[in-house]
Amino acid sequence: MSTPAHAMRPGREFDLSGKVVLLTGACGQIGSEAADAFAAHGAFVVVTDVGDAARLEDQARDLRARHADARAIGLELDVTSAESVAAAFVAVAEEFGRVDVLVNNAAIDAKFDGSVGAIEPARFESYPLELWERSVAVNLTGLMRVTQAALQVMLPQGSGNIVNVGSSYGVVSPNQALYATDLAQERRYKPVDYVGTKSAIANLTRYWATLYAREGIRCNCLVPHGIDNAHDERFRQNFASLSPIGRMCAVEELRGPFVFLASDASSYMTGSALVVDGGWTAW
Repeated sequence: MSTPAHAMRPGREFDLSGKVVLLTGACGQIGSEAADAFAAHGAFVVVTDVGDAARLEDQARDLRARHADARAIGLELDVTSAESVAAAFVAVAEEFGRVDVLVNNAAIDAKFDGSVGAIEPARFESYPLELWERSVAVNLTGLMRVTQAALQVMLPQGSGNIVNVGSSYGVVSPNQALYATDLAQERRYKPVDYVGTKSAIANLTRYWATLYAREGIRCNCLVPHGIDNAHDERFRQNFASLSPIGRMCAVEELRGPFVFLASDASSYMTGSALVVDGGWTAW
């Protein structure tokens, strides 16, 4: 069997020059860092998110200003809307003519830091089902909708690369001691909607990877954990005591893993979960 042409690029394995990368959930903490990393390695970046078109264009303009020869555009994309997804892919086709890498990052994740929303304090037995249904609509059905649209572009190309953003809570259950608070406060729990939806992503990754591998399309999953985002000191202390590495992850530590999975450096990987968790799932 001959060596694939894309494997014969010594010294340029991480080069994304000319690759069109479409990123969902681009305005969040992880999405913003990933977009910058892709642009820094030469990719043409399409930043998408729900909501403010002006904010997305500002983000794209900043990427173009920060990185020489960068091409970037911002597009509104609501993963819960078939019309929104279709319109975004039409716009990408008009601008670039192809999609080489899809990064599925859009997700609902209840936070303690206030950036997305408050943690629902209820345990599973009284957890509101409307919150579960909302998360399924974004984290799973939205993921499926965007991936279908991308595959309809990638299959005629004969190539493509899908990177799903999972969670360590798709590998292990949350240690609820991490979320312990002072006794005077209401007890908080990592909610079931996030755990349930993120648990499906690893196996959907394997499903797409094995289904499309011989048609030139790869699919892998990045599994982060514990991204530092202005958490309070009690939470930081809890995390440090439970983590083998003894600290939270700085968001910039995800840049290398994202670029690795999006680039030819990972050309013999498909159906894999790349765990970046400071050893959290190792014990």
